[in-house]
Amino acid sequence: MIESSKILIVDDEVEYRETYRMLLEGRGFFVGEANSVQEALEILEREYYPIVLSDVIMPGKDGFYLLNEIKRTYRDSIEVIIVTGYGSIESAVRAMKIGALGYFIKSRNPEELFSEIDKAKRFIKLETQNSIAKREAGSKLFLSQIKSPKMFRVLKEVDAISQFSSNILLTGETGVGKEIIAKLIHQKSKMAKEIFLPINCQAISDNLLESELFGHEKGSFTGAASRRIGRFEEANGGTIFLDEMGEMSLNTQVKILRVLDTKQIERIGSNKQIKVNFRLISATNRNLSKEIELGNFREDLFYRINTINIEIPPLRERKEDLKGMIDFFITHFSNEMKKNIKGIERNTEQYLLAYDYPGNVRELKNIIERIVVLSTDGILRLNNLENIKTKELNISQNGKIIPFKEARKRFEVDYIKDVLEKCDNNITQAASLIGISRRQLFNKLVEYNLKS
Repeated sequence: MIESSKILIVDDEVEYRETYRMLLEGRGFFVGEANSVQEALEILEREYYPIVLSDVIMPGKDGFYLLNEIKRTYRDSIEVIIVTGYGSIESAVRAMKIGALGYFIKSRNPEELFSEIDKAKRFIKLETQNSIAKREAGSKLFLSQIKSPKMFRVLKEVDAISQFSSNILLTGETGVGKEIIAKLIHQKSKMAKEIFLPINCQAISDNLLESELFGHEKGSFTGAASRRIGRFEEANGGTIFLDEMGEMSLNTQVKILRVLDTKQIERIGSNKQIKVNFRLISATNRNLSKEIELGNFREDLFYRINTINIEIPPLRERKEDLKGMIDFFITHFSNEMKKNIKGIERNTEQYLLAYDYPGNVRELKNIIERIVVLSTDGILRLNNLENIKTKELNISQNGKIIPFKEARKRFEVDYIKDVLEKCDNNITQAASLIGISRRQLFNKLVEYNLKS
């Protein structure tokens, strides 16, 4: 499914919502509904809709408020078309000034609305292409820093298997860069022009994961206010990347196995079979053979996802890559934050080159981002790094080594708090600085009880 085929209708009158739904579904669009501005914003927190059709006059906040919030939060990743029964030059000008792409009066020919929607799709496609081009350029630049023989072997394997459609399992410690390798496989494959859809199975609670993957029909369970297209359906024709697959429950594993066997899915609340065709790349930091022995992972699913296995070595085993990666991340974050970083003190660089990075590339990235944020005069100094070492990288408590999961949690909690403070608690801005989606950051705030 193409992302730009999803539209969210926002109107307090159910008759208009139903009319638009019939018109749009007749043209092949997937439609979501909201009866208020508040409900629309809550839906957009949970699910991405690239196009929003919004009425102006509604109880409580109006359509102009929604337009302003969408443009402030999501910028050009969501296009808004204002729909009103009472058009005027003043309201049309106001809508365009705030950032609406189109303006449609309800009494007019629906073909005019479709014309506005087609224009929005073209803008979304251009924005997506630009975003993909930037990410691919960044990935190529990052991978160009690789010098270690072990990673050269990984890249050679990627070249050898990318053109085949076999399922691939990427293994290795947390933070080694499994998603980067998955994206590289996709970019080198025949599906390169289609969607690459990553899902972190650990970041989504098990009771929500099934809906996330398979989708659901309106009213299929409490809170299902509209139809939702699942990730398997969305990834049709492209590549889906299931990260941390070892965290799935046995019940979800059974359903994943059935999809791989039949190439069909059913949305929750529906008995209609929908054909899907995607390439599956899975990843885990667990030893799945051991998990099978413990009864935590299905052996039949393991054999289905493990047609080809690529083991990615930890960063401590490829120290040759460190210097290039450090330089890459310093350049990346100084450009992103528009900070003039003049250099890095020698003892700071020596520390970064000597450290073992139990959190691997992800930890290196977070450390570099942190010291760039904390630098006030363009020089990256050890005293900033010592703040990190004592707060986030502390590995002992009362003389005992704490588990890695606990150390990572401490790092993330303090790191998120500091970034949010610098962004005046603006979640969207903080997520952009950190390099994750707004939804992922919100999930972290819930997980660590930081919502207040």
